[in-house]
Amino acid sequence: MSAAADTIIARLRALRSARNIEGMRRFGLTTRYEQLGISVATLREMGRPHRRDHALALELWESGVSEAMILAAVIDDPKQVTRAQMERWVRMCDNWGHTDALCFGLSDRTPFAEDKAHAWSKRKAEFVKRAGFALMAGLAVHRQELPDTVFLRCLPVIRREAADERNFVRKAVNWALRQIGKRNPRLRRAAIAEARRIARLDSKAARWIARDALRELEK
Repeated sequence: MSAAADTIIARLRALRSARNIEGMRRFGLTTRYEQLGISVATLREMGRPHRRDHALALELWESGVSEAMILAAVIDDPKQVTRAQMERWVRMCDNWGHTDALCFGLSDRTPFAEDKAHAWSKRKAEFVKRAGFALMAGLAVHRQELPDTVFLRCLPVIRREAADERNFVRKAVNWALRQIGKRNPRLRRAAIAEARRIARLDSKAARWIARDALRELEK
């Protein structure tokens, strides 16, 4: 590991908070990696001098420290991220903090984000599937240049997976649906129509997804 990576890891460990770790675990942020209890806001501030440092990001992700993995996603350069890297990283995610950091601000800015969103949405692993829908949400928020057709293609996928009862999947499905619906009036109408179709599915998760999305989109 480089001196820069070693210095950052040492700084992270110096900020370790047992109280914050316990608080994160209450919100489902458990992990097999070393956990330090550092907020995303602090990580973003730490990452500011290292933005677009691809080599450093690769080191931090492989460090075995959960917060360093999130920091890696904060500083990496989307223009240098490869499909193979995205696959390796998403398979290492073991909580929603990892997947959301990877997808919302990094992977969603890559040229193959739509392809990965559709591919990951079909996977069985909980956090890989979540990543597919987190990518859709990220595309809806961050990629203003994309045409509506990109998001219209996402809506049937959202309906297809809306019956997944796993908490972190259903919340991401709902997130994607709401963000797509908030892009513009056309997509809002399409998302509302899709939510109404989802509401008719014989699934408690689907009904929750639809009800929550309609509450926001029909305002």
